[in-house]
Order: sequence, then C-alpha cells, then structure tokens
Amino acid sequence: MNSEDHERLIALVDELRALSTETEWVEFKKDNTDPEVIGKRISALSNGARLKDKNKGYMVWGVEDETHSVVGTKFKGNSTKAKGQPLAFWLTKSLGPELTVDFKEVNHPDGRIVLLEIDPAMGTPTKFKSVAYIRIGDATPPLSDYARLEKQLWSRLQAYAWEKEIARQRVEPADLRELLNYEDLFPLLGHAVPQSEARTIELLLSEGLITKDVGGRYSILNIAACLMARDLKAFPGMARKAVRLIQYTGTSRVHGLKEDVVNDGYAVSFEWLIDDIMQATAIESIGSLREKAQPFPRAAVRELVANCLVHQDMTTTGAGPTIEIFKDRIEITNPGRSLVDPQRFIDMPPRSRNETLAALMRRMKICEERGSGIDRVIQTVEDTRLPAPHFATSDESTRATLLGPKSFALMTATERVRACYQHTCLLHQEGKRATNATLRARFGLPASGAAQASRVFKDTRDEGLIKLADPRAIKGGYVPNYA
Repeated sequence: MNSEDHERLIALVDELRALSTETEWVEFKKDNTDPEVIGKRISALSNGARLKDKNKGYMVWGVEDETHSVVGTKFKGNSTKAKGQPLAFWLTKSLGPELTVDFKEVNHPDGRIVLLEIDPAMGTPTKFKSVAYIRIGDATPPLSDYARLEKQLWSRLQAYAWEKEIARQRVEPADLRELLNYEDLFPLLGHAVPQSEARTIELLLSEGLITKDVGGRYSILNIAACLMARDLKAFPGMARKAVRLIQYTGTSRVHGLKEDVVNDGYAVSFEWLIDDIMQATAIESIGSLREKAQPFPRAAVRELVANCLVHQDMTTTGAGPTIEIFKDRIEITNPGRSLVDPQRFIDMPPRSRNETLAALMRRMKICEERGSGIDRVIQTVEDTRLPAPHFATSDESTRATLLGPKSFALMTATERVRACYQHTCLLHQEGKRATNATLRARFGLPASGAAQASRVFKDTRDEGLIKLADPRAIKGGYVPNYA
C-alpha cells in the first residue's frame, strides 16, 4: 500500500470515529475474531449501507465502540483462519451475492487498526449463509424479522443503478478539471461555466455527478465519467464503454475501411459523433457542382444513437456501443437485451436501465422527450420514404438498422411488411387508421398502385401484425394487432 492510500485510510478512520454513534453501516470492534459473527455483520452492514444510500459499509477493529477512541487490535484479518481456510476466502464463499473481502491494516498514530470496506447490497439483499441480516442498535437480527425495513431495502435496491457506482475515488479538487470536461457539459445543463473551483464542486455535487470522499477529496461517479470524461481510459472499467465507429467499404464486414474509438464522454462528444457519421455516410451526387448528398436523415441517426447510449446495459463487461456504417445501411448496437419488445417500440413507454443518464440527456436535448424518440425516427423515415428501420434484440445486445434509399420495387417482402406495420402503429398513436391511400403515400405509389398496397396489407395481416379496425366495414382501415 502506497503512502497516499494509507493516508486516505487514516483520514477515513478518523471521519468514521467522528460519527456520534455506531450506525446501520459502521461497526467498531476491538478484537472480535469469530468468523460467524463477522459474516453476519458484513451482511447487515452491506444491507444497512444500501438502506442509507452510502457508498460503503465499514467494520473497524481497534476502536472502542462507546468512546470511538483508538485502542489498537490484535486481530489479523488476512492471516486468520475459518474452517481451515483463510478468513477472507471463507467469508467470500459464505456471502451472496459475492462480495470482495479485503482486510486492510492501518497504522494509525494512536494504534493498530484493521479496516474492512464493504460494498452496499446490489440487486438483492446481501446474505450470509443464505440469510440476510440487518443492524438494529447493537443487535444483528435476520432481515426477515423486520418487514418494514425489508420493504424499504427492496425499494432502495430497485432504485439503485450502475450510474451511482464510483468510477474513480480519492480525486483531488484540482484534478477534477483534468478528468471531467465540465466546460462543455455545464452549458448543456443550463449552467454558466464556473469561474471558481468551489462553484465547480458545488454544481458537480448538486447534479449528482460526484460525491465527497475523505480528506477533502471526491469520488467521481459512473454517470459523470460516461457523460463528461475527457478520456474514458482514465476510469478503470470505463474504457470498454467508449463508442466504436466502424466503416466498411461494401455491404458486409469483410473489408473494413476505418475504425475510430470515441474516448470522450457521451454528452460532450455527441454532436461530433453525429457529424462524423453524417460525413461518413454522405455520397457524391451527380451534377456540375458534385455536391455531397445525405441518404440518411440526421434526425433519425441522432435519435437512434442516443437510444443506443441511454438504453445499453452498463453492467455488461467487455462490450460497449458500436456504430457500423455499410454502403447500404447503418447498424447501431448496444450491449444488453432490450427491456421492451422491439415490435412495441412505437407505442410502449421506454424502459431504461439508466434513468439518471436518460434524464440528464433529455435535459441536454440529446434525447427526445420520454416515449417520442422512436416515433420521431419512424416519422422521419416515412417522410423521406426510406425502408423501415429494423429493430432486433438478443440475450446479449440490441440492434437498430437504418436502411439506405430503396424504391418500393426493390424492397423485399419482409421490408414492405415491416414498413406497413410501423406505418399502422404510427397512425394508431395519432388516433388514425392505416388505409390504402395512406400506405401508398408512405411508399410513394400512384393511385394505380392500389393493388400493390392491398397486397402488402394482406401480407402484414397474414403475419399477425395488423388487423381490420372494424371487421364489419369493407374499407374501415387497419390498426396494429395489439390495439
């Protein structure tokens, strides 16, 4: 352990000692070496930390619990055995979900201390030997004995998100500027760029982007790193969340043209990223001026990329958002299965794993208002008469494919059915029905193309995607099958 880390641990111990009493997330002991007791207390402190919205729970050996005076300890966590196994290993196997158990020795000026930092419960209450515990005064009863606290804990667990985890801790105030691009982020949130370090810290705290550490230092949360990092590689575990932009020469992945990795935070680099995509997809038009034409509407690209960033599963390791540009399409992929059936993207409210990220990106006008984003994509695609975008999800990822220009005659039967279904959903959202006339307008067909439109309606009905709005009416129009 280097001197900087050791100084932090001393400052941390002193801040914990300054608490008026032991709490649901801190316990002081002198020489408690009973593995069973330690395991139960870890469960209780982990659950207590989540209940109180703390970044960590703590067990401290060598501090008297009544006076909080340093009295020293003979306990040696890293060499103590339990059932013939190293204590830390035995505890890790007995706790669930798995927690990292790492006893740290602190040479405090007033005596030897052993400190255990405990992660708060995540996803489900922390259990020791399949039983969840909680702190009630000096007692450590099973959580199930206290229904009200159990309900509160589950509420906290459901509200907890990856965004609140720490991306980097022990950051000096002066280093915040080196790590976070707040000059570009704050104006997006409606704040003037701070002229002082104190005001910068005040805004970062108030927006929930950093939290206080000890010794006058701060912890940068994941939400801040992914939105406003100057370099995501400066944050352990965040480098793989950088956006990859890959361009190919043809319609397959056989021949790659170039690949870029955007290591800036999502918010501060978003407009640059969209500019790069639009530039990469522009094609040279035929004419005396040889101008560049854009086959993909910027509004649709913008919204699909924003959705990719917001709705990704941040807990998926080793994968991040990927944007692939082909000669005939753009594929935008994010890690994690969609929480909403892709067939219902138009009418169902979006469900995001990253609500704080989504809310901030809506404030910054990067995302559309809740529930309107995909509608806008579909409407933009229809206005420009592009083939309907394709949405697909698997256990590992969700992909949106935006197809380039293609006439009705060149569209596949599947593409026509998908366009018809999305067209019907979009009109249903407006309280209208899809008709032969509206579908012809969507595809750019003349009045003489009525039979072609009718065939598409029949194929879409056969797929079970739409139905007659009124089975008794011959020309009553169509609505989605879920209507």
